[in-house]
Amino acid sequence: MIRTILIDDEPLARDIVKYYLSDHAEIEIVAECVDGFEGLKAITLHKPDLIFLDIQMPKISGFEMLELVEDKPAVIFTTAFDEYAIKAFEVNAVDYLLKPIDKSRFDAAIKKLPGKLNQTANTEAVLDAAALSPAQNNRVVVKKDGVIKIIPVADINYLEADDDYVKLSTVDGAFYKNKTMAYFEQTLDVSQFIRIHRSYIINLAQVTKIELKEKDSYVVLLKSDIWLPVSKTGYVKLKAALGL
Repeated sequence: MIRTILIDDEPLARDIVKYYLSDHAEIEIVAECVDGFEGLKAITLHKPDLIFLDIQMPKISGFEMLELVEDKPAVIFTTAFDEYAIKAFEVNAVDYLLKPIDKSRFDAAIKKLPGKLNQTANTEAVLDAAALSPAQNNRVVVKKDGVIKIIPVADINYLEADDDYVKLSTVDGAFYKNKTMAYFEQTLDVSQFIRIHRSYIINLAQVTKIELKEKDSYVVLLKSDIWLPVSKTGYVKLKAALGL
């Protein structure tokens, strides 16, 4: 039996999926959720094999919710998302259903499901590709002490590499995201954030001073009174970004 959870803020969309699933006795619905917060709790509680996940939901998107799930189940996205993201789904073998959902397309997705269970790596690849969409890079969703927090990128002072995580230093303290510096360098607005060092990305709006520490070695002072090192390459990029 394949255990599944439906996560969609539209009751009609959930009803359609339930109706279509009535023809698939091998799939058991263990929970229904109306937003990403409920979805995250249900996934933690039920540990499903599969989720049907809407992308565009209030509070947090399906992508943002999925980033917070540690042991990711197989995913069938239900979406009216942009063509770029759909291509990413195809390339990475994570299925999707365009709304309004067609019955034959639904059945085809279910038929392919046995070969897609336990493909966490493919789900991660889709999340990385989807992050390039402008709708996804104006905030960062994190979880700290069991509480989900939505951080507008404007509130980030700087980012720091920390082993397998990236530390986000914000006006409300430090938060950690299980991503790479390269991920944030690619997804954050380059007119707002600059990678100044192998271990640091800064918010340009936070810069107050750049000083020569020693020969060919610079440091930058942020409004939070933090000094950070600047590499040679980072210094060139920083000067260009500030118009110096």
